[in-house]
Amino acid sequence: MARSPLTREEVLDTATALVKRHGPRALTMRGLAAELGTAVTSIYWHVGNRESLLDALVERTVREMGTLRPAGRTPAARIVSVARGLRRELRTRPHLIAMVHERGLTERMFLPAQRALVHEVHAAGLRGARAAAAVRAVQFQTVGFLLVERNRERSPVQSPGEGDLWAASTAEDDPELARALARPADPDRLFADSVRALVEGLLAGPVRQAPGRETAE
Repeated sequence: MARSPLTREEVLDTATALVKRHGPRALTMRGLAAELGTAVTSIYWHVGNRESLLDALVERTVREMGTLRPAGRTPAARIVSVARGLRRELRTRPHLIAMVHERGLTERMFLPAQRALVHEVHAAGLRGARAAAAVRAVQFQTVGFLLVERNRERSPVQSPGEGDLWAASTAEDDPELARALARPADPDRLFADSVRALVEGLLAGPVRQAPGRETAE
C-alpha cells in the first residue's frame, strides 16, 4: 500500500516524539526517515538539514508553551492554574526545553505564562513593582520546584531513606509529623499547596523589598 504524502507537520511530530523519548542526540536524519518510512531526501525537502530541524522543533516548543490558559473563578485560583500548567508542560518535554535554553530562547518561552500571570495579579489589584514581584515569585517557585523534583527523581537510591530517618525523637516529639515525613511526598499536591500558599501571601499583603529599596505602594 502506497504511503500518503509526507507533510512538514508529520516530520515535526515524529521528530518531537523521538526527542521526548531519547533526547536530541538520538535524533538523526536517517533514524527519522526510518521512523517515518520514507527517504532521507524527503526529510530534507520538508525541514532542511538537521540544524534546521532542531530550530523548527525549538520554535514549535516555544509556540506550544504559549497555549497556557488560566482556569478558576478567582485571580488566586487562576494564578495557581497557570503555575500548575507551566509545571506540567515543562515536565512533559525536558529535552525540548533544554534545546530552547541552549538557543537562548528561554525568556521568550516564558513570556506567555508571565503575561497570563500579569493579567491575573492585575485582576487581584496588584500593580507596579508589587505585581512584578508576584509574577516572578510564582515563576521562580514553579521552576525551582521542578528542578528539585527532577533532581530527586534522578538521584541514586538513598540508604538510609527518608522513611528510615524520621521518628518521634528526630521530630521533636511530634509522632504524627514523623509519620507524615516518613511517607513519600506527593509532588502534585505539594506543588499545588505551596503555590497556593505563596499566592495567598502575595495577594494579601505588600511584597517586602530588599534593604535600601523603596516599597511600592
